[in-house]
Amino acid sequence: MSITIKDVEHVANLARLELSEAEKEQFAGQLNAILKYAEKLNELDTDGIEPTSHVLPLANVMREDAVKPSWPIEKVLLNAPEEEDGQFKVPAVLE
Repeated sequence: MSITIKDVEHVANLARLELSEAEKEQFAGQLNAILKYAEKLNELDTDGIEPTSHVLPLANVMREDAVKPSWPIEKVLLNAPEEEDGQFKVPAVLE
């Protein structure tokens, strides 16, 4: 697999970038070098190695939920630009 100038132009268009011809050639060369380096991973013997999502074992550190008194609704809505029926009122995003 290799990156062509057309591929660079497509990605630049998606990113709304305007590139010169020299930049397009430079990026195509750099991206091809990255892909070539990444292909070295195919040379590794991965038989017997289980897939992992992280190299270190991770565990979520969670606290127990505890019921605590909350702020009064009047105080929470004090700085709200708009409020309706004890709730924040925001502009509609769907028509």
